[in-house]
Amino acid sequence: MLVFLTMLAMGGLIGFVGAGGAGVVIAVLTLVFGIPIHTAVGTSLAAMIFTTLAGAFSHFREGNLNVKVGATVGIAGAAGAFIGSKISTLLPATELKYCTATMLVASAVLVYTRLTWPDLPLFHTKEGQKPVTDGGRFWILAALAGIGNGLLSGTFGFGAAQFIQLSLLIFFAMPLFQSVGTTMLIILPIATFGGFGYLLSGYLDFMLFIQVLLGLMTGAYVGAKFTRHAPRWFLKWMMVLLPGVAGVLMIVMNR
Repeated sequence: MLVFLTMLAMGGLIGFVGAGGAGVVIAVLTLVFGIPIHTAVGTSLAAMIFTTLAGAFSHFREGNLNVKVGATVGIAGAAGAFIGSKISTLLPATELKYCTATMLVASAVLVYTRLTWPDLPLFHTKEGQKPVTDGGRFWILAALAGIGNGLLSGTFGFGAAQFIQLSLLIFFAMPLFQSVGTTMLIILPIATFGGFGYLLSGYLDFMLFIQVLLGLMTGAYVGAKFTRHAPRWFLKWMMVLLPGVAGVLMIVMNR
């Protein structure tokens, strides 16, 4: 019951921020409940399948989702995630913990940089620019963004939500609220194929999976209802703090 209640609260935050949250869930499972890292990775990533399904559906109803971009990037990401899950099983537990924690902190830093200094050359887009959804450039960017983020997600066991959001903001000139919802759709196939890879390797605890799934799925659906109504400054800080705090805790508490 304690696992379920904890995941219910986490799901609310994840749905609100638009993050897949697998990395944050891994931090909670390993640090709070003492679950082995590979099992936590496989279980949380598999749970993201249903969590992001609920979140993506809710964001679709709220008008926060670009289906074409989400489906295209997500399909490419599925291939990268499956390959990444196989790479992850070759990493020792200690190294995997630090790698996952480092990627969480890095994602927080990247999001903070993008949202605080949007006019930097790397992030700059022209005012009023329409989202990139057509042409050869779109398909190339979608393939690169999908495979790259999928590899990160599958290897290190987190949804790569912040990296996906950055890809949508930078490469596809997508509005912030739409990038939040579209990220949930992209993570769906990434989590499906990444979780399947961990299942084949035997890193999936069924009872733990059920508790994590029910808590996250319920919380994510409710949390997504508040995204559009939240002040932009609050949404930005939550996007930064959620992965950043989780990553720092994993590094400090595993020394």
